[in-house]
Amino acid sequence: MRTTRRDFVRWLGLGVAGAIGAPRTAAGADRIRVLGGPGDAERPGPMAGRISPELRRFVRAVAAGAVSAYGAIRVVWLHGTPGAPLPVATLEEARARGDLLIAERDQAAVPEVVVENRGKVAVLLLAGEILLGGKQNRVLVEDLLLPPGSGPRGVGVYCVEQGRWAGRSPGFDARGSFAAPGLRAKVLERADQGRIWDEVGRYARNAAAPSPTHSYQAIYEKPEVKVHLDAAERGLDRPATPGALGAAVFIGEGLAGLDLFFDPGLFAREWPKLLRAQALDGYGRDASPGGSDGVFRSRAEALLRATAEGEGSLRANAGAGRLFECRVGSHRGVALLFEGRIVHAAVL
Repeated sequence: MRTTRRDFVRWLGLGVAGAIGAPRTAAGADRIRVLGGPGDAERPGPMAGRISPELRRFVRAVAAGAVSAYGAIRVVWLHGTPGAPLPVATLEEARARGDLLIAERDQAAVPEVVVENRGKVAVLLLAGEILLGGKQNRVLVEDLLLPPGSGPRGVGVYCVEQGRWAGRSPGFDARGSFAAPGLRAKVLERADQGRIWDEVGRYARNAAAPSPTHSYQAIYEKPEVKVHLDAAERGLDRPATPGALGAAVFIGEGLAGLDLFFDPGLFAREWPKLLRAQALDGYGRDASPGGSDGVFRSRAEALLRATAEGEGSLRANAGAGRLFECRVGSHRGVALLFEGRIVHAAVL
């Protein structure tokens, strides 16, 4: 994918300056610096009574389609009208090309790392992506559309490896690991760090996957969990429903998450890691139907209608575009907007 000079300049202009500019301290390099929590300055307060016209227009054109099942997992495929083309790389694609750099700050602190897109294509980072390495593994706090040639920008993260604060290297890698539904919901709620650690511990206990450093990644690396996730991925293969823009996933009778993207190709590339994260909630559970396909389809449609009417607030972050955050019934919704399109929307 190629980007013209005009596109490049436009991207740089739209990107929100994410200057690192963090004050230096005399704290020792071996001390954990929590500094309150990720994104404290922009921690969402009560949802403002605002409706996003872009989200409403996009979601109203989405319809619930076929239902796929594996064990206790039900997936309702969501179809709609693709948005205007926008060249976007995923976290893993940008890392594989060497375009995306992720590192600790000069003075490392738990709730922030530094990202830089040195490529010519925008990079989409999703709230819930797991970053491995640095002084401890982290999880991204919010969606971020990082423009080409972004320069270094500080982004909010949580720790998901409580027992380590020692750098194997200053940089981070990504292996397609993603926050499971309960952990992802806490991230979107901007829970305090202690609740994030509690949720990591709950998933580790449920999977019987202890770790000397209390690492969330240890759950993904347990052989029995890998077998379960591989089987779920084979059983719920998105290419069986070409053209889908997203999916609503239910575990038993509960919602694990709904994700929508402006482009079916982007959804296809992001789907495997989203599915594997959601399938963690189905590990060790008996297959319980929880209802017919029609019931799950109706629930997905009701969720879409509620999302279109969700009231919330709009704000900028360290990337291009803006984040619309809203309440969807008892769930939290978030949508990343750029140039009138919904790049990604999620309901947890």
